[in-house]
Amino acid sequence: MLGIPSVSIDQTEIIDFVSIEKSNGEVVLTISDHLPWEEDEEEHLLLLQEKINAYLRFIESGEMFRKVPRSEGRNIVIDVVMKFPLSPNAQIFLERAKAAVEEADFGLRWRNFQPN
Repeated sequence: MLGIPSVSIDQTEIIDFVSIEKSNGEVVLTISDHLPWEEDEEEHLLLLQEKINAYLRFIESGEMFRKVPRSEGRNIVIDVVMKFPLSPNAQIFLERAKAAVEEADFGLRWRNFQPN
């Protein structure tokens, strides 16, 4: 289920990227979100929810530890990297999702992609 660079939010059952941050040792599971919010916000939110749920299944099933053995015993963060700024509804959704993910003892953060 580990992804390749061409994957994105609309491939809800694929893990886009897994990395381990050198600075703090956290496992970072990245969701690549290239979709605009103004076209079909409801569908976009549904895709994002499905993607986050797939990431949680990947972690909680133990599949992540089998595929990335170095991830065992580390803090885990889901990082949503977006091409477009959040809509107000997306901000509300992510705040609620963050609370739910944190209840499972994982982190959730989001940011806009900043090209070099």
